[in-house]
Amino acid sequence: MQLDRLSSFPVTAFDADGALALGAYREHLRHQIDARPAAIFAACGTGEFFSLTLDEYAAAIRAAVQEAAGALPVFAGTGYGTAIARQYAAAAREAGADGLLVLPPYLVKPSQQGLLDHFRGLAATAGLPLIAYQRDNAIFTADSAAELARIPGVIGFKDGLGDLDLLQRIMAVAPNLTYFNGLPTAEVTARSYAAIGVRAYSSAVHCFAPEIAHAYEAGLDELLPAFYLPLVKLRDKGAGYAVSLVKAAVRRHWTDVGSVRSPLTDPLPEHLDELDQLLEQGLNLVRKKAAA
Repeated sequence: MQLDRLSSFPVTAFDADGALALGAYREHLRHQIDARPAAIFAACGTGEFFSLTLDEYAAAIRAAVQEAAGALPVFAGTGYGTAIARQYAAAAREAGADGLLVLPPYLVKPSQQGLLDHFRGLAATAGLPLIAYQRDNAIFTADSAAELARIPGVIGFKDGLGDLDLLQRIMAVAPNLTYFNGLPTAEVTARSYAAIGVRAYSSAVHCFAPEIAHAYEAGLDELLPAFYLPLVKLRDKGAGYAVSLVKAAVRRHWTDVGSVRSPLTDPLPEHLDELDQLLEQGLNLVRKKAAA
């Protein structure tokens, strides 16, 4: 699996009554897969993993695997405590996923030993490659990361913390892992991560504007001040906008994937207008570059 560039983290579609909308979800997935990211990460943070029942999750992963049809790898999110994470991992394996992104355990702040026990317990039964997601209450020391990298089945480390000093120390003791930039709107920090050898990153923008995401990855740096930095400013205007703003953009410009589930809320109308203006500004830059 060549994961050394941007990956897509699709949203999960819901009907007006809040039920899983597999038809719209598959349409969204096809749009993502046709744009050829490095991989699809289904039912992760942007995909509202935390709001999906086990049955819904299994259906979402199965749909992603079927739509990808082997053209690119499909990773599934898993989380909560070890026992529940194992249930989701088993469902992902049965659905045909190629690997798992292990989200931070629910609520508690575990010790380093607890984090390692969590991954050992999950790796023992998952039967799939694991990528650790460092953020929030799942922060590794360099010594713990070295132990993590020795757990059979752990292949990757996604950094959502942004401490490049710590990350470089982790990379030095765990060089066998594949590293990802997992910060929100990762394009803003992509150049900094690339400077230390981390070129893979998660792209929420790919969900609603793959043309912009791939143009920036290819070197259209004008997108940073004209699109990405204003997008971050807009994202920070509302709680949960890292998910709901992305989903709104997909809904307004591609596929009706519905609203977010509570406790998330949809963006305010004035923020959606700003989003539309930003998107047009970014697309204009891409068109201008293509015509040059």
